[in-house]
Amino acid sequence: MAGKHLSDIPEIHRRRLLGLGAAVAAPAMLGLGMPRARAAVVPDRAAPARSLLASRGGLAETSITDLLKQLAAGKLTSVELTKFYLDRIAELNLAGPALHAVLETNPEALKLAAQLDAERKAGKLRGVLHGIPLLIKDNIGTADKMHSTNGLRALMGARPAHDATVVARLRAAGAIPLGKANLTSLVSSSSGYSQRGGQTRNPYKLDRSPNGSSAGPAAATAAGLCAGAIGTETIGSILGPSGANSVVGIRPTTGLTSRTGMFPGARSFDTIGPICRTVADAALLLGVLTGVDPTDTATAASAGKFHSDYTPFLKPGGLKGARIGITREVFAGYSAHADAVAEQAVEVLKSAGAVVVDNANIPTAEKMMSDLDAAFIVQITEMKHDIESYLARTPGNHPRSIAELVAYNKAHADTELEYFDQNILQTVADYAGKPSDAEYKKAVATVRRVARDEGIDAALKNHRVDALMMPTGAPTWKIDLVNGDPQIMGSAIPVGYAGYAAINVPAGFVHGLPVGITFMGTAWSEPQLIRFAHGFEQAHPARRAPTFTPPGVGL
Repeated sequence: MAGKHLSDIPEIHRRRLLGLGAAVAAPAMLGLGMPRARAAVVPDRAAPARSLLASRGGLAETSITDLLKQLAAGKLTSVELTKFYLDRIAELNLAGPALHAVLETNPEALKLAAQLDAERKAGKLRGVLHGIPLLIKDNIGTADKMHSTNGLRALMGARPAHDATVVARLRAAGAIPLGKANLTSLVSSSSGYSQRGGQTRNPYKLDRSPNGSSAGPAAATAAGLCAGAIGTETIGSILGPSGANSVVGIRPTTGLTSRTGMFPGARSFDTIGPICRTVADAALLLGVLTGVDPTDTATAASAGKFHSDYTPFLKPGGLKGARIGITREVFAGYSAHADAVAEQAVEVLKSAGAVVVDNANIPTAEKMMSDLDAAFIVQITEMKHDIESYLARTPGNHPRSIAELVAYNKAHADTELEYFDQNILQTVADYAGKPSDAEYKKAVATVRRVARDEGIDAALKNHRVDALMMPTGAPTWKIDLVNGDPQIMGSAIPVGYAGYAAINVPAGFVHGLPVGITFMGTAWSEPQLIRFAHGFEQAHPARRAPTFTPPGVGL
């Protein structure tokens, strides 16, 4: 087939690729395809057996900070903790509420835990996460006995030669890779669905979407299947799921964390960040992930700007004196429920000593939502080049190109295309753009100017504020494997296009469904955002454990 150019591609395919109709808003969420997906099956049990939920004093909700204290005091071992999570995964992931949040567990997890316990007993600690089990999103490579498939059965034979840089840093800090978490496939129109893992379910209401693409990391963290998780974001893939699952998610500035070893989405936007149950935990994990990596040139810009420890920014009264701009246009006003939660958050900001500046709108908000061409050119061009490169260089027996992925799916259509077509993957395969084209370079410059200089930075400067705040998204929608996701609005587009920092914090519930708020800022503003988010969390601890409410109960 002749290569397609921008004018040849229907707008519906452009919107699906950008994710503007699915709140996953771009593919670091590329996750295509283990056993046949059982996506439409939800057991009738209203909740899991109570044994694990009640065991060890509610360990499922224990923060990483408190787990570390228990480990240090000898009240808990890493083996005990790892066994707890493995047992909980066995009870809740495919059985019970069948969350489908975890694709596989690490067969070496208990061995690693025992080794770390022995090192602790000998007085040797590797780092700040010594003995803590974490889930890794399946588009982040691990050079171990686990698979790195990006949710694709076609990539079950891929064997990365090295850990992704962020995984290597987690291991060096003493963390235990507990398993691989489910995600949204590019061959999917339903957030949290992959051909390999089926449909991830929201632990608060099982027939509601977990959002995506870091659906597994967010749902698993919310349900206490892990101490925390590592997700990825192109546009919305950490923020959206964190908001929908009542957890904290940090979207780091693009370049703050290395993407080496990650299945690529769009390098201009891609970033890797933590998903946790508290801001303090997310700050702790973020410091482990940062640093310049010669194999990812984008990280060079973080030199002198990154911190190896973000916990000093967790200051009491972190909102006192902060100037927070409330964004109203475009990125609010689309949901009365989300607006109501955000209005309550505004009152929390005021009571916590912040200076609230209302109508601190982003000047280019409408343009970012309506003018898709430049962002589409950036994303599809980078996807075409970088995915081809990733497939070609990754060892193992698997498709070596996008065209071979498409062919694999066609040959296994009964499983790989059971619910959704692969028009987007085909669109990327057919696209004839080149990374060096003048059209591409102009598009990159346009997106950055509109989102940065004329967008977020202009709003911060015009209103003399330290950060912007808005709803992360509306209460999540019902899963629909026939029609896919509805058109969804949220906070992710501005920071995604800009490659800037943002953090979601749980802010409330609407009929049992979580709603979060987003604090966003300029590049490298993570210290400020962590301080503000922690201050908000301390003043308004909105998060609560999930209910695993079955379909047919409530809304």
